[in-house]
Amino acid sequence: MIKILPLTKNDSVTISILAREIWFRQYCDMLSNAQIYYMLAQRYCPVLIQSQLSEENIWWKKLVINDTIIGFSCCIRASMPNELKIDKLYIHHDYHRRGYGKILVDDAIETMRGIGCSKLTLTVNKGNHGAIHAYRHYGFEIIGDSVVDIGGGFVMNDYLMSMTPDISI
Repeated sequence: MIKILPLTKNDSVTISILAREIWFRQYCDMLSNAQIYYMLAQRYCPVLIQSQLSEENIWWKKLVINDTIIGFSCCIRASMPNELKIDKLYIHHDYHRRGYGKILVDDAIETMRGIGCSKLTLTVNKGNHGAIHAYRHYGFEIIGDSVVDIGGGFVMNDYLMSMTPDISI
């Protein structure tokens, strides 16, 4: 049974561990180990995740199959009006290419509509060709570059992608 559920405080350690496993497999050829460690500490510390769960404009979700978390997403209300950003969307590599990413994207679209937004955005590492292909398949388009100094001597070199889902669906 597949379920998308809101993350709870009790899930924060599991998400942190899952992110570490995913990141070291996914980004080992794109980022240095030092940058991976830095970004994991910056984004997936259980205490940080727990604090974000009470934020009004942040939506953490977990994708669960038979009581096992196999993926997660985090959406945030962007600074641009009518825009929701998928800040994180990851599926464990054992479950890739089975449509689970699409399930989380569809959930983000539902969240977007539920809060009265009309545009969905995300950033994706320029070297993450599999994710870029998947996002294009889901209806996202590359609309620009997003090169951001994240501190620690590291830079994120991403594409900015967006989609405006059909409102009538």
